[in-house]
Amino acid sequence: MTTHTLPADSSRRRAGLVLAVCCLSLLITALDTTAVNVALPAVGRDLHAQVSGLQWTVDGYTLAVAAFMMLAGSTADRIGRRRVFQAGLALFTAGSLACSLASSLGWLITFRVVQGLGASMLNPVALSIITHAFPDPRERARAIGLWGTTVGLSLAAGPVVGGFLVASAGWRSIFWINIPVGVAALVFTAVFVPESRAATPRRPDPVGQVLVVTTLTALICAIIEGSRRGYTSAPIIGLFVLSAAAAAVLPRYERRREQPVVDPAFFRSVPFTGSFVAAVAAFVVLSGFLFLNTLYLQDVRGYSALHAGLLTAPMAVGIALASPLSGRLTATHGPRPPLVAAGLLITTATLALTTLTPTTPWALLLTAYVLLGIGFGLVNAPITSTAVAGMPRAQAGVSSAITTTARQVGNNLGVAVLGAIVAARTRAPVHAGFAAASHAGWWTLAVCGLVIAVTGLAATTRRATATAARVAARFPAESVPSVSSTPRVRRGAQA
Repeated sequence: MTTHTLPADSSRRRAGLVLAVCCLSLLITALDTTAVNVALPAVGRDLHAQVSGLQWTVDGYTLAVAAFMMLAGSTADRIGRRRVFQAGLALFTAGSLACSLASSLGWLITFRVVQGLGASMLNPVALSIITHAFPDPRERARAIGLWGTTVGLSLAAGPVVGGFLVASAGWRSIFWINIPVGVAALVFTAVFVPESRAATPRRPDPVGQVLVVTTLTALICAIIEGSRRGYTSAPIIGLFVLSAAAAAVLPRYERRREQPVVDPAFFRSVPFTGSFVAAVAAFVVLSGFLFLNTLYLQDVRGYSALHAGLLTAPMAVGIALASPLSGRLTATHGPRPPLVAAGLLITTATLALTTLTPTTPWALLLTAYVLLGIGFGLVNAPITSTAVAGMPRAQAGVSSAITTTARQVGNNLGVAVLGAIVAARTRAPVHAGFAAASHAGWWTLAVCGLVIAVTGLAATTRRATATAARVAARFPAESVPSVSSTPRVRRGAQA
């Protein structure tokens, strides 16, 4: 009996260390996403950036993540998940160092893109590593729940940590913090994370990847630059047409490929499609809220970056409380209750902000922040669980990458669309008219909350679940995963 118990305990400990390393990578990428928002006014003053420049500071990063995440997932399944994960950590850490040294807005945006390329290799690959490290469905569900909790907590802590760093050491310090954490994650990955690959390697799909990049890049460029150049100008109309054309060609081309970078068959699963839509809507809310609220608190209400970060702490508390609850609710009652509750709470919070003025009472603001935090905290676990559970393990890298890409698409759209709405209504964020100009943005976020609630109802019916089973049956099972049983270091100890 002892000989069977010890290896099982050792395997659990090793899986727990793998989970810790993956959560560490998620921590720095998610923290960086939200922390930068608090620094935007300081970046604008130091580098003389307009609203569109601030949008690109955020969207340069998230656009690179969204555009290349699916490529990273399929590449990791083919050449090795640990190898791609390590490359992502190295690139993200180097990009963080370069961002901290940027001498102009153009260089900062360029280095943010480098950061984004590194981050695109981390989160979906890490989720795939977790899926293979926990073969037992119950343990895997708990691990994914902890992963979702890490998402919520790191995103919530970003504004507070960012505000503290900006106030104490300037906006460049936001990028310094990534460097020691990234180096530590690299070391731990080499020691604890086993290599793994899909049993059937996926072939590259360069045309599909180009179509994905074209669709997203042209769309975001058109939205951001349209507020400055005019949406009826020829270049902006051309970008919209280019994005629409690439989006129309993509599924038609991918259907003819045996191993596409984006398999349209995945979207025949209603739960998978629902998780994609809910992820986009949820992260439109988060990124849009952080962008508008940061400018409102600092440029309209006159608070420092530190005070602005601390004032959003109620949202962080809401996320911290709701994230673990969401994991338990999803495990015991399924994804419907947390998704519907999240959508309704987000809608209520953002509707309260549609009357925002330069003197809005703090009781209203703090109540909205708490409700928004609870709503967002509830949404991550059911999205992740639904997306991964509906797909075969052989497609873990690509399916998780698509859903994580949806989050980044939401991040892109939130900043691009809401920034464009505000820029079209006021020339400068510091003007008192910014509060009124943001009303349309808050209405947009309220609609996103309703989308999440409706999706939670529609994607969790028995008929919807049956579509997921039919899609999973289309793919061959990964009967013998090509996974190293031991980490590269400490192999002798395991023997």
